[in-house]
Amino acid sequence: MLPALFLFLFLSASAQTRKVYTTTPSYAEIISTYEGFDKQSEQMQLITCGLTDIGKPLHLFVISKSKVFDPAALRLAGKRVFLINNGIHPGEPDGVDASIELVRTFLKEPAKVPQDVVICILPVYNVDGCLNRGKYSRANQNGPEEYGFRGNAQNLDLNRDFIKADAMNTKSFIELFQNWKPDVLIDTHVSNGADYQYVMTLISTQRDKLNPTLSAYLTGEMLPYLNEQMKKRKYEMCPYVNTMGETPESGLVEFLETPRFSTGYAALFNTLGFVAESHMWKPYNDRVWATYELLISLSELIQRDAVKIGTLRAVAEKQVTLQKEFALNWELDTTRYSMIPFNGYEAIHKPSTISGQQRLFYDRQKPFTKQLRFYEHFNAADRVSKPAMYIVPQAWAKVIERLAWSGVEMKRLNNDTAISCEVYYIESTEGNRPYEGHYPHSKTKLRKEKQVLKFYKGDYIIRTGQSTDRFVVETLEPAGDDSFFAWNFFDAVLQQKEWFSDYIFEERAEQLLKEDAKLKADFEKKKSSDPEFAKNHWSQLYFIYQRSPYYEPSHKRYPVVRLND
Repeated sequence: MLPALFLFLFLSASAQTRKVYTTTPSYAEIISTYEGFDKQSEQMQLITCGLTDIGKPLHLFVISKSKVFDPAALRLAGKRVFLINNGIHPGEPDGVDASIELVRTFLKEPAKVPQDVVICILPVYNVDGCLNRGKYSRANQNGPEEYGFRGNAQNLDLNRDFIKADAMNTKSFIELFQNWKPDVLIDTHVSNGADYQYVMTLISTQRDKLNPTLSAYLTGEMLPYLNEQMKKRKYEMCPYVNTMGETPESGLVEFLETPRFSTGYAALFNTLGFVAESHMWKPYNDRVWATYELLISLSELIQRDAVKIGTLRAVAEKQVTLQKEFALNWELDTTRYSMIPFNGYEAIHKPSTISGQQRLFYDRQKPFTKQLRFYEHFNAADRVSKPAMYIVPQAWAKVIERLAWSGVEMKRLNNDTAISCEVYYIESTEGNRPYEGHYPHSKTKLRKEKQVLKFYKGDYIIRTGQSTDRFVVETLEPAGDDSFFAWNFFDAVLQQKEWFSDYIFEERAEQLLKEDAKLKADFEKKKSSDPEFAKNHWSQLYFIYQRSPYYEPSHKRYPVVRLND
């Protein structure tokens, strides 16, 4: 029989042992847990921030040592805001449980609540998917026993929705984001892909896309600190395993997060963004605690550098207002890379027992540490100069409301007026497959013209020189990969509305060729150089029609115009 004192010490030590996670709470249990936290401390408050597609509210849990919960007042007081987004993919719930443990730590040890950092936690963002709970939707994941589903009530992947904002969840998030203006954002996930030794990998805002002032701090100070801390906490970390080829030995490529993603959207507003990617096939318990240690490490870092982060973001915002040229699209620079250590497993190919064909296999009995190439640089594929202003006709209400949600300042015309402006015509575009509720455009080619167009009382003027300029340029310039044009908001202009009857237009086409020598020359050149065209009566008439006064000038004319005066 154990002595009483020894038994007491044993039980006390056991009580302090970390919980072993094999399950994750349901939506009702998550909210109930946070409601309980709210009642336990005046430094904590659970609030609602709009609705989700399934009709339930989006909750935000705020931890503020000063007991102040007004975002504007907190900014005036120089507090930094750290936003933790959980459950955007509810089948990846590691951050849900890790954040609950983070709050429990602060309740047990109030001294650990950071003095200068307000921690804002979205207990679960994709409420819809969290309610769609089951055991089998993630075939390659090692626990928990039950979890939510990736798609929301509209079957949207919410981490592709931050520009198009089709979901109510996204509208609520954007308004929350613009209200709280986080300095640092982390989105918690679980990875798919290669096998390796790490429990945790990390995506950071792509360094070349981020404002240079912030990028230098991110790469020179934040990432080294986080890697050092995670190693000390027994969860050594590496960059997200996004491979150049089939296996990690081919090299790792830094993830390029465009504005459709949470951190890509955040970067448009000079927010430092991270994505925690725990490894799918590690035990759920290890994944939860690795995520917890990352959250703790990041909160401590923000507290340490609270003044510096605030100063750097202020500099970055000022630089954006003065910036003359913006990159729209990016391409990997394969000529530049660094060498990083990587703890992996030997990858081989062996015959599949299913198909008899060769299959990839990672041998966990053969771990290794190797130096791998890390391709971490991207070059701007397209650049555009910032105009003095844009004009958005009021007819395009869905675009206007999304600009307003993201804090863009706009004024309205007081009178109908004709304005000389720069317009784009859509020469060509690619993309015809369904993707997240759209058929997005890519590789858009443009033609510019100077025209005098009529605008009407109530149309919207956006003057540049705002801290939101990067968001404005990347969404309103149609060639951008995540522009509003790319996401089909302006597709109506691509459809021609007026046509002609060939048997009636025939005589008019003859007359046009007689009256216009250049048209006649272009027409004959086209016939001689294009045999198919030369045999096609309709194509020849349409060629003439397109170059005649009868052809509608608004066809393929992008409705948002630029003014440089």
